[in-house]
Amino acid sequence: MILNMNTLIEELRDLKLAIFDLDGVVYRGKALISDVDKVIKTLKEISVQVVYNSNNSTATRKMYVERLNKMNIASEENDFYTSASITSSEITKLKQDSNIFIIGEIGLQKELEAKGHHIITDEQRYEEVDFVIVGLDRHFTYEKLAIAQRCILEGHAQFYATNADSTLPAATRILPGAGVMVNALRTCTSQEPIKIFGKPSPFGINLILEERNINPEYAGIFGDRLNTDILAGNRAGIKTIAVLTGITSEEEITRVKERTARSPDQASLIPNLVFSSLKDIFY
Repeated sequence: MILNMNTLIEELRDLKLAIFDLDGVVYRGKALISDVDKVIKTLKEISVQVVYNSNNSTATRKMYVERLNKMNIASEENDFYTSASITSSEITKLKQDSNIFIIGEIGLQKELEAKGHHIITDEQRYEEVDFVIVGLDRHFTYEKLAIAQRCILEGHAQFYATNADSTLPAATRILPGAGVMVNALRTCTSQEPIKIFGKPSPFGINLILEERNINPEYAGIFGDRLNTDILAGNRAGIKTIAVLTGITSEEEITRVKERTARSPDQASLIPNLVFSSLKDIFY
């Protein structure tokens, strides 16, 4: 229970599935955001399913379970839908047992290997590479970029990306996101990614709804970014709830609403609800 309240506000009364972004919503860096553990526990107590949909591809789902356990949030691997796991599922639909060069970290590597794909690291095998997949890589180098470029321009590799977030919220600062790496490869190949699987693409949300057997009207996404979380939720036709504990500020939401009055195509960035704190979803 949270503050002796266990009743959702009227706008969320029919919620059966809560989809949480992680960075900027559940935690910032290694620090749990205040009361989020209690909010999640309370949602489960009132029979709302809770899952997590993150654009961060650096960690495995097992690592995410361990991370949340340390924050007093119980979870299982199948509760997590990361841009790495979503990308792996979608790539497998295109080709099984493929050769892949990644700009990314262990989360992306392990998800692809779990589906039977082979990670190529030897530049001399560039002609064997089927896909170049780009995600967040905190050990990004010029050499990795040059190999990826060669796989695409001199080989036959197709260019895909986990996500294109420009920034990543950390505990005390904002860091560069996967979009930096995606743009680097875009620039040196003069090619666009064929698909970007993470938010704002609705791949992940649609997969969650299918696997959880929930109709869109009974689901909601809680996110801190208008151009990823909220846009993906609106595209998938679910409730969208912006939380002001990460990237987006109330001032930014106001500016988007003002722009929408002049340019209706901005409407898909506007959340259904806005909260400064997750505990405000209860009364």
